[in-house]
Amino acid sequence: MRAGDAVEIRGALARLRRATGLPVAFGGLVEPGRRQVRISELSGTATPALSALAVTSGNGLGGKAVALARPCAVTDYSVSRQISHEYDLPVAAEGLRAVVAVPVVVRRRVRAVLYGALRAAHPLGDRTLGAAVQAARDVEQALVVREEAATLVAAAGPGAGRPDPVAGAAREQVREAHAALRALAPRIADPVLRAELLDACALLTAGTAPSPAVRLAPREVDVLACVAAGATNGAAAERLGVTAETVKAYLRSAMRKLGVRTRGQAVVAARRAGWLP
Repeated sequence: MRAGDAVEIRGALARLRRATGLPVAFGGLVEPGRRQVRISELSGTATPALSALAVTSGNGLGGKAVALARPCAVTDYSVSRQISHEYDLPVAAEGLRAVVAVPVVVRRRVRAVLYGALRAAHPLGDRTLGAAVQAARDVEQALVVREEAATLVAAAGPGAGRPDPVAGAAREQVREAHAALRALAPRIADPVLRAELLDACALLTAGTAPSPAVRLAPREVDVLACVAAGATNGAAAERLGVTAETVKAYLRSAMRKLGVRTRGQAVVAARRAGWLP
């Protein structure tokens, strides 16, 4: 699992637990070239029983979610007739009973699975299932953005030469700093200090004035800055102190103004227009 993907899984699991109150969440990516999920991220577990567990497509609850490419849930894992029971021992060792597994589907391919669980045999309601699905969508969006970015880099062609890893790392630090400053500025009550902070943001965009042909609202720039730094909608919402739905609304508005259809294209267009570093 790449480090960035691990961070996305970990963040989604933490948000899932906060949103639902579930005591345990865990998950991992589908291994390249194989139809199995390797559990790599654990949140709230009491034992190492699930760590590095390989869940094969079709087997157990998570394997069923991979095979069907849709969420699956059981009220009592060990006695459920809806699943096979290859993984009863590690599940029982952790004391899990009610479990939901939600696949992360990117371009019709299952890329990861997120689980949430209770240590009691209680039905998981619609609110819990909805939060699990939203957490999976957050990871999906992050993976899509990374893939789009990789595609854009590859499209630069051999004429662009080999990327300089040092310069690339520095560029990502600038973008992260820009996103952090944009998120902080609205929380500062002193208008003079807030203006100075936004001036510092402008310096990070190489000091160029944004193109007058594209007029973005401050909050639209804030959202795009978070997206450019790799944040999912949920992570951007937490950073900006708004809801995920508000983030989506600002993102849709910015995409419309920029004349693009995807998050990755929006970031590229905003950079070309001088709004982002």
